[in-house]
Formats: sequence, structure tokens, C-alpha cells
Amino acid sequence: MQDINMVRNIAIVGHGNCGKTSLAEAMLYTAGKINRLGQVDSGTSAMDYEEEEINRNISINNSFHNYIWKKHQVFLIDTPGDDNFLNETLFATKVCDSAVFTIGAVLGVKGQTIKFADFIAERKLPCLLNITKMDRERANFEKAIDEIKAQLPVNPVVIHLPIGAEDNFRGIVDIIRQKAYLFNEGGSGKVTETDIPAEMLDDVEMYRESLMESVAETDDELIEKFLEEGELTKEELLAGLRKAIATSEIAPVTVSAATLNKGTELFLNAIIELMPSPADRPAAEGINPENEEIVSREPSLDEKFSAIVFKTMADPYAGRLTIFRVYSGVLSGDTFYNSSKKTSERFGQLYLLEGKDQKPVDSVGPGSIIAVAKLKETVTGDSLCDPSALIVFPELEPLKPVISFAVSAKQGDEEKLFSSITKMLDEDLTLKLSREQNTGEVLISGVGPIHLEILASKIKRKYGVEMELSRPKVPYKETIKGKARVQGKHKKQSGGRGQYGDCWIEIEPVESGSGLVFEDKIVGGVIPQQYRPAVEKGIQEAMEKGVLAGYPVVDIKASLVDGSFHNVDSSEMAFKIAGSLAFKKGAQEAGLVLLEPIMDITIKVGKDNVGDVMGDLNSRRGKVMGMDSDGKYEIINAQVPMAEIQTYATDLTSMTGGLGSFSIKFSHYEEVPGMIAEKIIAASSQE
Repeated sequence: MQDINMVRNIAIVGHGNCGKTSLAEAMLYTAGKINRLGQVDSGTSAMDYEEEEINRNISINNSFHNYIWKKHQVFLIDTPGDDNFLNETLFATKVCDSAVFTIGAVLGVKGQTIKFADFIAERKLPCLLNITKMDRERANFEKAIDEIKAQLPVNPVVIHLPIGAEDNFRGIVDIIRQKAYLFNEGGSGKVTETDIPAEMLDDVEMYRESLMESVAETDDELIEKFLEEGELTKEELLAGLRKAIATSEIAPVTVSAATLNKGTELFLNAIIELMPSPADRPAAEGINPENEEIVSREPSLDEKFSAIVFKTMADPYAGRLTIFRVYSGVLSGDTFYNSSKKTSERFGQLYLLEGKDQKPVDSVGPGSIIAVAKLKETVTGDSLCDPSALIVFPELEPLKPVISFAVSAKQGDEEKLFSSITKMLDEDLTLKLSREQNTGEVLISGVGPIHLEILASKIKRKYGVEMELSRPKVPYKETIKGKARVQGKHKKQSGGRGQYGDCWIEIEPVESGSGLVFEDKIVGGVIPQQYRPAVEKGIQEAMEKGVLAGYPVVDIKASLVDGSFHNVDSSEMAFKIAGSLAFKKGAQEAGLVLLEPIMDITIKVGKDNVGDVMGDLNSRRGKVMGMDSDGKYEIINAQVPMAEIQTYATDLTSMTGGLGSFSIKFSHYEEVPGMIAEKIIAASSQE
């Protein structure tokens, strides 16, 4: 069993197109785990292997691999950088011991970069910064550092200084060791030690002074020595740096050009030398489900086994693949206890994930990222443990869906489609399937339009059924504003027994949410008792079909006050029709209006974007209900008609450069303004 001090597990995070997957590829190649350096753009990457990822040149799912470097075992999670798949990154940062935070030397800090930095800061996750794509045109190391300092909640200290940039990026100066390394030719990732270029000596001294000062400030003994002597030894610097990284007080900065495999060897060294092992992290806390007491598990081989499931992958051939992170103890054998579901689960084999492949292993310990296949009960978020030492870890809460589409099968195979979607719901907790009762549509909800487009692509590829997405109908409703007293009379004679039903009803509006309130005010026997429920049923059916534009009518009180009947020709059906006719006539007289759903929306944006967002809300007929501040963010609380924000996920991303986020929930119904109502009614009539 691997000494846990020699284990690292790392999530690679960063905004889209900043080179995360290329960096992971270079790390695996340089460590000898893969025998060729794949490329994202050509679809040959070991980490982006699903068809949708290759076609779009983006990471969609968390991808897993591992390697050995200088006897250390490193578990690697390559996370997506696109807003549509943010939840994958969120879960990865919650289970890993540290993060590699990639920032492009050309693009610098983007909206998603700030979101990921907030994830990392919230969890106090140790991180190592890597300025990527140093070989690209307009690569600017100093600009990237300045943006990190100005915009991210991390304290960057440079430990690797680039020698040259763009086409001239040819080496790295190790600030700690005060040595220079030039890249070997041929893309091996290896380096050759050399003297620091003379023109860089002043910069190196400046960065080393800054590094020593930053490290010293995190430790009382070191600051005392540094103030007295103005110097720290290499050993003191390394020890202080490790300690400060483990407590998230410092984030070391490295550099690379991954597609050319430049800087990778020194980067791999930095990971094992500076980043914490599971043993350096705090004990994992949870609840004992039997007595609700807080319990903890130390990251030790001697502890009882515990783990948390953070990813489920659906495969039409291999079945469901369950991925979990081990917090304590050793797992071997063929069973574990699911403390979330209170059941034992039997499994066939433990697997190390290596891109699209799996490597069987016999046992695993703390820090391991591991998978098993075909579990029956266990799903994402469940806690696993030894049955003699129960623990349930805090739930992994997924991001809430913010956009919905009506979903149907293109070729009518609805059963196969919804069976496929159900399997994908296990894999992706940010998806939600629901039925809108008022419109009859089945809705699929997700984090963004690309999220749902890729879902459709996956279902077609994996299960052979085409999913059609369309903008959902807005569930409008109708109601009345005034009162009316009307007669509904149904009289029909066509030879033989006729049809006769006659009723008078009074209708008036009632409190929102009341639906239909029916009152029988018949005195005497003008309408026999057996026909009166039929009047109510006729009114109810007419309300469901709508009067103004075909939308359900709500919040009506209908009182049956008078009428007449025929001994032979009256029937329940005749009075049902009479009730329906009376309601339609009365609703017109009482003044029908159209109602629309109003949503509560909470928008979180940077201070620079507040004006644009507020102006946009006004253009959508929104009402700002209040504002709050949360550090560098402003939180806008508003109410907006559902019809105006069906594409808001895309629009907010565009307005805020990816920095804005929002959540929505239904609030209430309100009357639609006259001119807009006319257009809706006209469109409904055409349909």
C-alpha cells in the first residue's frame, strides 16, 4: 500500500481555452504514463475522449488519470472550463486536496477564472498557479500576474520565472534554487541546468526577495529571522512555503507551454515538492447517522474505511460507473456500506481510471480517486464507510438549473427517450426533468443551452434516440376582474328524447390560488339535486380549456342561483353543457384578463456590471426589489416575467463576460399588460 505522504490528488481548473487539458496531457507524457503527446485540437488527447468533447474542442466532463513521478502517486482530475459544466469543477474541488489553477498568458483572468477562484477560496483549497501558453503570440507573464493580484482571492508568489516569451520561450529560472533550466529539444519535457541569464539577475533577485518576504510573513520564527538577517536558507524557504501553501496563505506561480511540452518537468517536481498530501489536510468531518453526532476520519491507513461518491458515469455497455474519493482507511474485498442509503453494496472490481480506460487494482487507501461498476443503490453524493464506523459526509449540492426546454423524441420513441434521460440524470445532478401541467409539455432543465445540446448529442450517440429541444410555452392563465350574472341554456330537439338544461350562475373573482369555488344556492327544486354537480363539472371543464386564449381560467367563484328543467329531456349532460355555456358567457361579461408567471430572480454580478444588468432588467419588464453586497459582488433581487427570461443564461453570460450568475424560482401570477396580451391572444388564435 502506497505511503499516503507520497500521494497527491489534484484538480486542474481554469477558464475555457486556457490549456488545462493540454497541461494534463504534457504531465502524463513527461511522467511516462502515455507514450505520445496528444493534442486537444486534433482530437488525440487522452483526457478529452468523448465524441462531443472532440467535436467542440472543450472538456465537458471531469476526466481522470494518474501517474507516478519520483515514487509519488498523483491522481489527476481535468475539469471543464465552460460555464455550462461548472458543476463538474465544483464537485472536483470539493473532494481534491489541492488544485492546479491554470491562467492563460494571453487571455489572462476571465469571468470563469474568478468563479473558480471563489470555489477554491471558499474551501481554502491549496492551489498552485500555472501561467499557460507562454509560447503564444502576445503572451505576457507580468500582465497575468498583475491581473491575478488585482482580481483573484489568492496571494501569488513567483517560483518559476520564464526565460523569454512567445517564440523565444526557452527556459525557466527556479527562484527557490536560483538556477536556470533550458528546455531540451524534441518536446520531451526535460530540461538542462545552466546559468541564469545576466540580463535577468536583477529580476530574479527582486522575485526571490518578494518570495522570502511573503513566506516569512506566514510564520513568526521565519519573519523574525528574515528581519534580522534579511535572508532565508533554501531549506527554510521550502519548509515555510509548503506550510503556507497547505493553509492557503500562498499560491506559488509556475509557467508552461504545454502543447510544446515546455516547463513540464519542473512543474511535476513542484507538485510533489510543494503540494499537500492527504496526510497534510484536515480530517474529514461528517455525522454519525445513528446519533447525529459530529464525527471525523483522519487521513490514515489505520482508520476505518470512508469515502464519498462525487461522480457517476452512464455507459450503455459497461453500465453505471461510480467514482469516489477515499478519505480514510483501506478498501479491499468486494463490499462496502452505503451509510446514506443504509445498505451494503457488493462490487466486482476496483478500478483506477486512466482516461477512457480502467486499470484493475486490489486495494486503495486515503487520497485515492477510484471507480467501481454496476452498483445498484449508490449514486452521486452518497457516503461509503465501514459498517462498524458509520459516517455520512455533508451532501454535495449541485448547481441549480436555470434554463428549460420542451423535450420530445424526434421519431416518436418517447419511452426510449425518457428511459435514456433518466440514466443521464444519475450522471448529471444539474439536470431536471419535469412536466408543466398547464401546457402538457415535458421540460428538461439545465445550466445552459450548450449543456442541453450536448445532452441531446450524448443520448443519440449512447442510446440511439434523437431528442428534440424547443422553447417551452409560457404557462399563461386567465381570470376575471368583475362580476356577472348570466344564463346558460342548452335546448336541443331532434326527434325522440331531446336535451334540456337551464341554469343561472353568478361569477366573481376570488383570492389568488383559490381555483374554482362553487356554491349551490338553489332554493326549492328548480333544478333537481342530481343535476347540480353536472353544472359544476361543466364550469370546471370550460375553465380548463380557457375562454380568452385557450389558457386555464383560475380563481373564480361560481354560484348556481336559478334555473329550470324538463321532466323528460333534462339530463346530466344537458346541464353540464348549460354550465359550460353560462361560464363562457359570464367570463366575457365579467372582464377576462391574461395572467403571466412572474419569477423571483437573484443575480450575482461584479460591481462594474450592475448598470448594464439593471438596464437590461428594465427592458424585460423587471422590477428590482432590492440589492445586497457580497464582497466584490453585487446581488440584485428582482421579479421578472417568465416570458422575458427564457434565454437569460446566455444573455447574462454575454453581458458580464461569464462572471455573472443567477438563480430563479416561481413567485406569483400577474396581469399581462394590454398590448402584450393582445399579441399573445392573436398568436393563440392562429395556433
